[in-house]
Amino acid sequence: MSTPDYVVLFGYFILITTFGIWISRRIKTSDSYFRGGRQFKWYIMIGQAFGVGTHAEMPVAQTGATFSNGFATIWYQWKNMLITPFYWLIAPFYRRSERTTVGEIVEDRYGSSMGLVYTIFAILFFVFNMGVMLQGAAKVISVASGNLVSPNFIVLAMTVAFILYSFIGGLIASAYTDFIQSFLIITLSIILIPLGLREIGGFSYMRSVLPEHHFDVFNAASGIDTFTILMLAINGIVGITAQPHMISMCATGKTERAGRIGQTFGSMVKRLVTIGWALTGLVVGALAIKNSVTLPDPEMAFGYACGELLGPGLVGLMLSAIVAANMSACSNFMVNIGALFTKNLFRKYFRPDATDRDLLWTGRYSGLALAFLAVLFALSIKNVLHAFLFTETLAAFMGIMFLGGLIWKRANRYGAGAAVLSSLIVYYLANYFYSGNLQLVYVWKPAPFGFAMFAGFLMFWLVSVLAPPEDKEKIELFFDNMRRKSDSASTDALGRKPLGSETGEDLLLLDLPGWRRKERWQNFFKRYREDLVGFLISWIVVGLLIFLAWAILQI
Repeated sequence: MSTPDYVVLFGYFILITTFGIWISRRIKTSDSYFRGGRQFKWYIMIGQAFGVGTHAEMPVAQTGATFSNGFATIWYQWKNMLITPFYWLIAPFYRRSERTTVGEIVEDRYGSSMGLVYTIFAILFFVFNMGVMLQGAAKVISVASGNLVSPNFIVLAMTVAFILYSFIGGLIASAYTDFIQSFLIITLSIILIPLGLREIGGFSYMRSVLPEHHFDVFNAASGIDTFTILMLAINGIVGITAQPHMISMCATGKTERAGRIGQTFGSMVKRLVTIGWALTGLVVGALAIKNSVTLPDPEMAFGYACGELLGPGLVGLMLSAIVAANMSACSNFMVNIGALFTKNLFRKYFRPDATDRDLLWTGRYSGLALAFLAVLFALSIKNVLHAFLFTETLAAFMGIMFLGGLIWKRANRYGAGAAVLSSLIVYYLANYFYSGNLQLVYVWKPAPFGFAMFAGFLMFWLVSVLAPPEDKEKIELFFDNMRRKSDSASTDALGRKPLGSETGEDLLLLDLPGWRRKERWQNFFKRYREDLVGFLISWIVVGLLIFLAWAILQI
């Protein structure tokens, strides 16, 4: 790193922190701190979803995988490509819940015991993932600086920066800085491509020195088959419903449509830039051959390209983008973890009569304390790749009860508990059978995951049918709320908001078994117009992204 690189990197820290603190002047209530007052425009929602969903290790891992096995390895990152259109269908559930945390939704559906179980999982999920992301980015920056700065120092520097604006500004500061930082992440994704192509002499040289299968969109040589993609897709669609930051991703927009657009198309932007990461891997492969260089580890490909292609100032810009990719997620997680502690633990078990000011400051201090706990975890970990995947799998087991509770009225707390417990037991038994070793964290494999999900859904259904149902009045109120537009200002004589079916905004997935009733099919296209049109457009975008990747590989 040169002096201009340090100027760019530290300048970024100062500017993003100053901007976050400046935008924080809007914070007046606990709701504005935790949910931004549900006033974010659609483009802020896109930037937030893209920023929170993109981490620094992703371009490094994808570039390395493509460098080693070709473009088809993009499906490691595109594992959720084929389920992204479903985000359009599930996003309104979170806003219509009228809740601040996913833990509150679980409690509304299954009672306080399951709500507590989920809250404990969610806090651990946030602490663990924040630690992983901080350490991952710190290692990249430390190596890029020639080990002049230790990873632990960088962890602390990043933490201080995002804590300053997140502590003061909550989700408003987090969302707006995510939007700004999303442009840096896009820069990170494409900057090496034109520089690399110029260095190697273009696509013609790249095609002449790399194996032909490196230019396939899908093939067996990538090491990922159709069954694996299917299991990863199930992991994605079930798991994402129970991830604890989904309220901020889907329910903080000014309208339900803003939440749908943000979560769906923010994720599509990530799928788009993934093409850049994969293409970078091909460019680096050709560059290494041209320079007669052998990399001992494929994941060194990204760092090698940075060292070869980036001049003074651009290295600092690249490292700023890496920092942005992680700080955008960590700031969001800090606000969400404070909301979970405040709403699901502090107010429920310690201070039921707490004022809004009490909730606001408890959210700030608990988020701060738990963020520092994540820092302690980050400073202690060495290799966390497989453990990171394990948290995603654990979220899928929680997703059985969450998604199942939205699409099936008969689901109850006993079935929910049985689903989580049985899926965990089968997951460990299956992994023990495959590996012969008993350990806490296993390398993710599709077969054990598939067995565990099957067992979880089976027990969810069986126990829910056999065990006593939830209180009928409570369940009817829960589902009635899900059928009503959350962004409508008008209410009826009973204080209820209008039904979504009146404006084409009924939800396709709601109470799926109830579709056997004839009335669910009446005025079908009129009632579900928003779901159907957005779902179709989302699939068109998926097709265009796959076509774009294929077209680039034909050059």
